[in-house]
Amino acid sequence: MIKVGSDFSGVGAFDFALGRITPFETVFACDMDKYARQSYIANHGEPKYYPLNVYDREIPEESLDIYMTSPPCQSFSIAGKREGKNSDKGILFFNSHEFIQKNKPRFFIFENVKGLLSDDNGQTFSEWVNMLGGKSVNGLPVLFPYDNSVPYHLYWQVLNSKKHGVPQNRERVFLVGIRDDSDNSFQFPKEEHLTTRLKDVLESEVDEKYFLSDKSVKQLIQNGVDTDHLIPNEVSNTLRCGGGKSLTEKHAFDMIKIVGNTNPSGNGMNGNVFDESGISPTLSTNKGEGIKCCIPVLTPDRAEKRQNGRRFKEDGEEMFTITT
Repeated sequence: MIKVGSDFSGVGAFDFALGRITPFETVFACDMDKYARQSYIANHGEPKYYPLNVYDREIPEESLDIYMTSPPCQSFSIAGKREGKNSDKGILFFNSHEFIQKNKPRFFIFENVKGLLSDDNGQTFSEWVNMLGGKSVNGLPVLFPYDNSVPYHLYWQVLNSKKHGVPQNRERVFLVGIRDDSDNSFQFPKEEHLTTRLKDVLESEVDEKYFLSDKSVKQLIQNGVDTDHLIPNEVSNTLRCGGGKSLTEKHAFDMIKIVGNTNPSGNGMNGNVFDESGISPTLSTNKGEGIKCCIPVLTPDRAEKRQNGRRFKEDGEEMFTITT
């Protein structure tokens, strides 16, 4: 059975993915976030060794088969201050690099935001590549490796989840390292046409507290959404395809569709309301609010038709509004 370990383990998404491919043994996981740890344990059980901090985490003497690490991305994300290596989180890459130097796993995987590529005009990412790919990079041999680079064959690519069967727009850069004594033949997965939309993964039973308030719905209408004539399959006019290209049915299928905004200004990420027939934007903590989705409801609003604040219809009643 292969042995794996992960830093910045989060809720254990890597474990879910690997478990679909092969049985494995978790040598350790590591994360300091209280709620991520609770979720990890609920998902996978508590690892034998589960330190809080990567600086306190011991490095196993026996080489792992796979080492997975995802250093915090806030320092490189275009949504953040982009402090890069000038922040405490921005230098955590070097902790992962030290782990690879000492443990020498057969394979390693790094994951981070696409903004990493442009941080410090590309210098940060170039340093990562130089330090991780001492033997080759994307199939090209390295003739003069860095003094402190690890002897691995490195492959990197930006992947978007919506190109791989997940109805979410999430671009991430992946770096895969293969130890020099292992088979270094590797290819990233091919893109596939998206057949799943946001509505296919939404829960059918939703707690009342997640519904838009009457005030938010009113604001949504004031910001220009015609709720009486909402066409779920149309793309919001706030979306731009770019390049002057026409919007084909295929392109429309895997786009984020924004129907309006509940903020008084009509702007701002937290106020965006998304059409369920599109895909999800990149998920974030979003001040704890989560994303807002609208779904057509086929009923006029009458008090006698409400049950616990929800609206019900009888056959033949007309569509009138939207709700989350």
